[in-house]
Amino acid sequence: MPRIARGLNDGFIYHVLNRGNSREEVFHKQGDYYSFVKLLTESMEQFDVRIFAYCLMPNHFHILVEPEKGEALSKFMQWLTTCHVRRYHQHYGTSGHVWQDRFKSFIVQNDVHLLTVARYIEGNPVRAGLVKSAKDWRWSSHRDRLKGAGNGTISDLPIALPDAWSSYTDLPLTSIELEKLRKSVAKRAPFGEEEWVHKTSEQHGLSSTLKGQGRPKKVMKIQS
Repeated sequence: MPRIARGLNDGFIYHVLNRGNSREEVFHKQGDYYSFVKLLTESMEQFDVRIFAYCLMPNHFHILVEPEKGEALSKFMQWLTTCHVRRYHQHYGTSGHVWQDRFKSFIVQNDVHLLTVARYIEGNPVRAGLVKSAKDWRWSSHRDRLKGAGNGTISDLPIALPDAWSSYTDLPLTSIELEKLRKSVAKRAPFGEEEWVHKTSEQHGLSSTLKGQGRPKKVMKIQS
């Protein structure tokens, strides 16, 4: 099967994720999580990227990131995962694949859809039943955000957060929001308003990710 074009272009924000090889657990103890978060912080100094949200789960991670240049995303992810795998093998005396294939990335529209993705990422531990509240999960950007962005790991989101963000993150996403997000992940498609998704996909060689989706219907305006 041919690779789907990544569409790593300038001026976009990406939802990035990867899973452990064969969906195996990667983070076995607190030190494993801490080491990866430390690498995330170091990456801010190595590459022109802004990290808006992240969450480490036992067998996968999510990152919401904006590279200064589209090509910087691949370099950032290669450095991050390569450094992590090297340290992982040194610590555990293992070899072979740690992560499943290459990372997946999806363009996110810079509007309320960005908040939906940030909320989805930081609410992961709650949906998985690991904690009752996102603020109780140590290994995500949620705690950083409550302390104030700009603490070295995350940057301020380019859109204002709703009041009581912590409580808002704990609320379940709607079935429509979850379905759209899961389709984006499954098809590696941009996530946003429907017309924007089609336009962005056509402009950046991602039309194949929209198979099975028709163009949004245009509403005819009736002159009064």
